[in-house]
Amino acid sequence: MTSKIFIGGGGEGYREPQEMSFKYANRHGLIAGATGTGKTVTLQILAESFSQAGVPVILADVKGDLSGLAKPGTATHKLHDAFMGRAETIGFDRYHYHSCPVTFWDLFGEQGHPVRTTVAEMGPLLLAQLLELSEAQEGILNIAFRLADEQALPLLDLKDLQALLVWIGENRAELSLRYGNVSPASVGAIQRRLLVLENQGGADLFGEPALELTDLMRQDREGRGMVNILASDKLMAAPKLYATFLLWLLSELFEELPEVGDPDKPRLVFFFDEAHLLFEDAPKALVDKVEQVARLIRSKGVGIYFITQSPGDVPEDILGQLGNRIQHALRAFTARDRKNLKLAAETYRENPRFSTEDAIREVGVGEAVTSMLQKKGVPGIVERTLIRPPSSQLGPLSKAERAQSLKDSDMAGKYDKPLDRHSAYEILQERTAKAAALAEEAEAKAEAAPEPMAREFNAARRFSGSRIPRSSARRHRPKDTFASAMSEAVIKELKGTTGRRLVRGILGGLFKGR
Repeated sequence: MTSKIFIGGGGEGYREPQEMSFKYANRHGLIAGATGTGKTVTLQILAESFSQAGVPVILADVKGDLSGLAKPGTATHKLHDAFMGRAETIGFDRYHYHSCPVTFWDLFGEQGHPVRTTVAEMGPLLLAQLLELSEAQEGILNIAFRLADEQALPLLDLKDLQALLVWIGENRAELSLRYGNVSPASVGAIQRRLLVLENQGGADLFGEPALELTDLMRQDREGRGMVNILASDKLMAAPKLYATFLLWLLSELFEELPEVGDPDKPRLVFFFDEAHLLFEDAPKALVDKVEQVARLIRSKGVGIYFITQSPGDVPEDILGQLGNRIQHALRAFTARDRKNLKLAAETYRENPRFSTEDAIREVGVGEAVTSMLQKKGVPGIVERTLIRPPSSQLGPLSKAERAQSLKDSDMAGKYDKPLDRHSAYEILQERTAKAAALAEEAEAKAEAAPEPMAREFNAARRFSGSRIPRSSARRHRPKDTFASAMSEAVIKELKGTTGRRLVRGILGGLFKGR
C-alpha cells in the first residue's frame, strides 16, 4: 500500500505529483471553491483513496450524486475519454476503474438505513442549538436534563422530553426554589420548538435502536474501509438539523474513541459538506466546542475535512487547524468576494512562480490550488494542480441499484425497526396515575369518615327513636365548629392540586430517587 494519496499533477505541464501523506491526513483539511468548480469530484477521489487504504469514511451526500462511489466507472461513460486523457497528462499511470464498499444511511430511513440517537446522548447544548433557544429557555432545558439524571428518567425520544417539560411546568414553583426561575412562557416556547422540529421530521432522529459508532468504522472482507454515505438532499431542507446531527456525530467520536497518538494513517475520516451551515449564527459556546473537538480529535486518529464555498465560512481558530488545503476557483464579482479571495490567498505558503490570488481566480473546473502537509507537518508550497479523475461512477446510482445495495448490506434489519422502551414518558404517566389514584382514595376516605355533627344527630335519633336522614344532617350541621371547618378544608385541598402535592409528599415525592 502506498503511503500517500495522489491528488493530481502540478507544476509546468502538470507532471509533478501532488500528494497527501496518510501520516498527516488526520490533521484535517479544507476543500473550498465556488459552485460548479469540482469540489464534489475532489471529495469523491479522496473518499476512494482513503477506502482503498483501509480507512473508513463518513460523508454527507448533499446533492445526491455521491452514491456512484458504490459502482465502478465504465468505458461507456461520456467522460471516459476525458478521464483517460487527464490521467495521461498528470502521469497517473495506475489509474483504473473500481468501486468502494458503501453503506447508505438516512435520518428519515428512506434512502438508507435509519440513523437514530437518543435525546440524552444529544445533550442540552446541541439540542438548544438545534431548537434555537434563548438563554432562559436553554436554562430550563438544562434543568430538564439534570432532573432526568437525578431521577433516573431515560430521555430516549421527543415524547420523553415533552412529558418531562409538562411536569416541570406543573411543578415550576417548587423547582424555581432550587434551580432558579422556571417561566411557563419559556416552557411553552420550548414545546413549540419541539413541535416545529417534529414537523420537520426531526422526531425520526431520536429514539432506539441508537446508532453504534463501530458500525461506521468497518472494513470489508478485502480490508477496504467502508464509505458511509448519509443521504442529505432532503435533510438540507432543515439545515439546523443537518449541522447539529453531524456535530453530534463528531462529538460522539471524540468522546468514545481512545487516544492513538500519531498513527501512520487515520482510523476514520469525516467529510463535513456545506460546512458554513455549522457556523452560521452559531453561539460562541458551540463554536468553542467545534474548535476543541477539531484540536483534540486528531490524537484519536480522526481526520475532519470541511467542504464549503469560501475559507471565510470557517472561523479563523478552526481554519488554522486545517493543514491540507484544496482550493478550487473563487469568483470575485463583489467587494465581499474580493475580500474572501484575498483571505484565501493569504492562508497559503507562497509560490514565487505565480500569484496565489490570481491562481485562485483563474483555475478552471477540475483544477485547484493545493497545499499539503509535508515532513514534520510543515505546509507545502502552494501549487496549481490538475485534479485526478475519479475511479468510481461519476453521478448517482439508480433507485433500483440503491435498493439492492441496501438489501445486501450488513446493516440490513439492524436499525430498520424502531424500539419504544420504557422511558421517561411511560414512567411519568405511571407516577402521575398512581398519585392521582392515591389522592382519590384519600378523598373517598375523607368523604366516608363520620363527621362530628353527624354523630351528634345519630345519637339524638337513637334517643328519640326517630330517623334523621344523613342529607338533612349535612344541611343543618353548624358551620362554626373547628372540627367541621378543618374537615371541609382538608377535603377541599385533597380535591385540588394542593391535595395532590400533599399525597406526593406522603409518598416521598412524585420523582423518587435512584
